Amino acid sequence: IMVSYSSINGQKMHGSRYWITDVLKDELGFKGFVVSDWQGIDQLPGDYKNGIQNSINAGVDMVMVPNNFIEFIQYLKELVNENRVSIARIDDAVKRILTVKFELGLFEKPFTDRSLTPTVGSASHRSVARQCVRESLVLLKNENNFLPLSKNINHILVAGKNGLDIGNQCGGWTISWQGSSGDITTGTTVYQGIKNAVPGSTTVSYSFNGSSTQGADVAIVVVGETPYAEGNGDRNDLALSPEDINTINNIKNAGIPYVIILISGRPMIITNELADCNAFVAAWLPGTEGQGIADVLFGDYNFTGQLSHSWPRNMSQIPINFGDANYDPLFPYGFGLSY
Repeated sequence: IMVSYSSINGQKMHGSRYWITDVLKDELGFKGFVVSDWQGIDQLPGDYKNGIQNSINAGVDMVMVPNNFIEFIQYLKELVNENRVSIARIDDAVKRILTVKFELGLFEKPFTDRSLTPTVGSASHRSVARQCVRESLVLLKNENNFLPLSKNINHILVAGKNGLDIGNQCGGWTISWQGSSGDITTGTTVYQGIKNAVPGSTTVSYSFNGSSTQGADVAIVVVGETPYAEGNGDRNDLALSPEDINTINNIKNAGIPYVIILISGRPMIITNELADCNAFVAAWLPGTEGQGIADVLFGDYNFTGQLSHSWPRNMSQIPINFGDANYDPLFPYGFGLSY
């Protein structure tokens, strides 16, 4: 288990003996080992040596030290010799790490089985990923049973920057640390998934900003976030971008019935956008298999996803959690419609 960068009541998790040892290891009986995040102990108060002391004594067994590992080893030895970190704590950490390695068979087979490499991204793997997409979608609104859509609609318009972008579907930690927009890897966009799902007699067109709507009977508006990872995604305002709002307004002003598909790594502020659409789907980060969205939109599968987090009405409600004294979210924890 990796310790998070976060803090609870002002205490950095990397230095919390209560959570790492008292709760995780003792109360919950965790027998594996605890690893720090990337340079996580550097966030602890005081100098580097004190940070090492606090994290090891808190229960961190393996430390991710990408740069100053020589200094780390020197200081940890000094801490043991100064009786500031006990040999018993070192023994416990080593035992936990070695036990997991033995259980994984790493001493018998320390290297990857390269014969399995060609299976990565195989059809069977993509089938599982597609299943994960359709089972994780959460239907937030379905006015007058707008969904599922008929596959025999004359003209379906897909609009929005995330309707034709694999990179945006995947988010961060894809190919590169922060991920990126565009054709960064093989897969199926939402647009292509919809095109694959309907017969050749149905026209499926795409408009980046929803300005080209001529002849469309229904619109699927795919908006939301662009890739980020960790702190680079921190924002003080989780409203949709002006670009996304403009796309939605273009569709609304054209008088076309529409469903909004939100691609995002978290609940966003959608109160205004929710009011006027016919249906709204939280698709999270579906990754490479956009076909999974089409599977559910057209009724080949039902919606089964439920919210794992309360959905806020506005920024002033954040943080919002089930059990709060004045709990009044836009959608409660566990919410999710189905056909």
